This record gives sequence, structure tokens and C-alpha cells, in this order.
Amino acid sequence: MVESIQAIRGMNDVLPKDSVLWRHVENIIRQTVYSFGYDEIRTPILEKTELFKRNIGESTDIVEKEMYVFEDRNGDSLALRPEGTASAVRLGLEHGLLNQGIQRWWYMGPMYRHERPQKGRYRQFYQLGVEAFGVMSADIDLEMILLSQALWRNLSLKAPLVLQLNTLGTSASRVAHKKDLVAYLSRYRHELDEDSQRRLDTNPLRILDSKNEQTQKIIREAPKLMDYLDDEAKAHFDSVCRGLDALGIAYQINPALVRGLDYYTHTVFEWVTTELGAQATVCAGGRYDTLVEQMGGRATPAVGFAMGLERILLLLQLQEESIAEPADIYMVSSQGAPRLRALELARTIRQEFKDWRVVTDCGDAGFKNQFKKADKSGARLALIVGDEEYAQKTLTLKYLRDETLAQSTIAQTELLTFLQKARSG
Repeated sequence: MVESIQAIRGMNDVLPKDSVLWRHVENIIRQTVYSFGYDEIRTPILEKTELFKRNIGESTDIVEKEMYVFEDRNGDSLALRPEGTASAVRLGLEHGLLNQGIQRWWYMGPMYRHERPQKGRYRQFYQLGVEAFGVMSADIDLEMILLSQALWRNLSLKAPLVLQLNTLGTSASRVAHKKDLVAYLSRYRHELDEDSQRRLDTNPLRILDSKNEQTQKIIREAPKLMDYLDDEAKAHFDSVCRGLDALGIAYQINPALVRGLDYYTHTVFEWVTTELGAQATVCAGGRYDTLVEQMGGRATPAVGFAMGLERILLLLQLQEESIAEPADIYMVSSQGAPRLRALELARTIRQEFKDWRVVTDCGDAGFKNQFKKADKSGARLALIVGDEEYAQKTLTLKYLRDETLAQSTIAQTELLTFLQKARSG
């Protein structure tokens, strides 16, 4: 007996019953980012490993432990993309787009990280990414937050989402803070959790994001980056906060909010919820004003965010969101020549009504079973081409959702006229 092959752990199939909700979410995302004037980009799933090692940071968890890396047949080191920003900047530099004024982009697709799979965290996961380049002022930070807020509204999310805000300041202010932070935490090295002990030598800012209770007690008294901000960083963060106040967007300042990637500066933000357990962050973003220059381009201010689609779907499922895509018309027919005629008529309907869903019954089911399937499809109308209808070049119309409308017969040549009247009426 041949052993069955199953999907890779943490890489999930999307079944037909679930794909309806996926399409619903994706369509709303597309409409929302379009309404803000953002243009779509698409980058390869595979990139050179160096793109992520150099720009995300070799001491980050992503590069150290989570990337899928392999050598191809030419001996080149390639990686499945673990996030989208580095690829977006690479695209902008490679094609000269970042030299053409302000750029507003979005993308959506799978990312890959070798993490321990759990609810809301997978090895293949889907993200929406939104990026803007060329604006230094705080109004673009505000636009990013407004756009993310619009997504929650347009998706009709009922779960409480809280906006948390912080600033990572400039590179200069972080250097001074890092020196004092390391000195403070070193006094408690052996009381820190294992991950934090490792990060103390590689990426100490990430310790502030530790979920370990003992470590959290220690970092409560740690030096606060907010106390090290230079005038530029203070002015930028104040502008963001004043703007949010003016726009009526509630927020919480969270000094422990940091990013796991090395390229972030100034504003960082997250939308968090209590509905998903440990995976509380639904959307995370911020500024990364040094990344373009770091990758060989001209100094270019930039800001963006990423949103996990699976976590959005989980929130919609928790509120028992039900999205249906019923058929508009179901074609019921006898086998042979009537079936071919039904296929032909269905093609004609689809060509005329491109937004309609027309299902033709295929196989050898009798009329009774075909009508059961027609009813299950949710179609409003069944069009019947039996042997008699085929011979007389007619169609029988059966209304499946309105019992007050009687079954009737029309000539096949009258079908489009009938459907046009039905739609307009």
C-alpha cells in the first residue's frame, strides 16, 4: 500500500469552503489600498539570501533561525522570502523607481519562516504589505495608520483592536540608549530567559519585547529609549501623536514596542487584539528611513506596514462571518445533444453577463439529483434543457428561491432578452 503524502507542517491548504472568505478579504484589501492611491507590485518568492541577511540583520531571529535557505544547482544561496519590505526596496532600486518621486506600493502573497506552527502563526503565511517612499514628514505615518484603520472598518471587524505606538528615534539616539541598556541588562544576565541572554550580545533592543514574566520584571526598570531621543526624533513623534489626536484615532504609547528587524527608525506601531491568544499582533509597521541607502540607493525616507491575512480570517471566523458565493443560474439538462446545448447556452450567458456565476451540471445524474445540486448551489434560477426542450428549441425556467413565480417556458432565442429584463427589474 502506497503511503499517502501530506502537506508540510505549518503550510496549510485552503479548501473550497474557506476560499470564499479568502477572496472576500482579498477583494476588500484591493479596494481599500486602491482608494488610497497605492499601486500593486509583485516580487519573486525566491530572492538571494544576502538580500535578507544584510538588510534584515544577521542577528535577528528571522535570519538566525527562521529563514528557509538552500543552494540551487549553480551553487547560489537562495531564500524563500520571510518578509516583503527588503524585496520591495530591491525592486525599487533595480528598476529605478525610487528616483522618480514619491512612490506608494502594496503587495500581497505568501511569506515563509521556519517557526513552531501554532494558531495564527504558520511556516507559510500570507501578508499584505504597504510601503511608501520619499516623504519625510509625519503625515505619511498618519496616512499609513489611517489606511490600516480603514481596512478594519471595511472588513467589518468586530474584535477590539488597539493601536500601540512608539518611536525608535534616530540611529544616533539608539546608539546612546543601547550602551546604557546593555550595561543595565548585563547586571541581570543570569536572570534573563535564554533568548534574552542570547539577544543581549546580538540584538538587545528585542529583549524589551520579551514575553517572559521574569524578564518583563527586569525590563520595567530598564533605560527607556524615549529618554534618549534627540530633538529631531522628539519633533517627529510629537507630530505623529498630535496628528492622531486631531484625527480622533485613539492610541496607547508602549515604550516596549520594538521591531524585530534592524532597519526600523522613528515611528513604529501595531494593532493588537486580545482575541487571538499569544498572537496578539494583527498589523505592524513603522518607518525605515535608512534602508534604501543601506541597500545602495540614495537616502530615501520610507514607511510601511504588514498585515497577516490568516489572523484577519481567524477574527472573522470568531465573529461567525458567513460569506456566500451562490450561483446565479444552474443549467439542468439531459445527456447527449441537450447537454451540449446547455453548455453552449451557458457560454452565451457568461459572455453577456460577465459577473454572473453559471454552473452547468455535468455527469450522468438524473433530473431529480440535478435539481438537488441546483438548490444546494444557491442559484436563483434553473434553466432546463431536456429532450423535449431541445427538440422544440425552448427552455424551461424554474425559480428556486421564489415560490410565488411559476415555472414557464421560453424560446432559446429569447433567453438573453429575458435575462436582461430580469436583471434590470
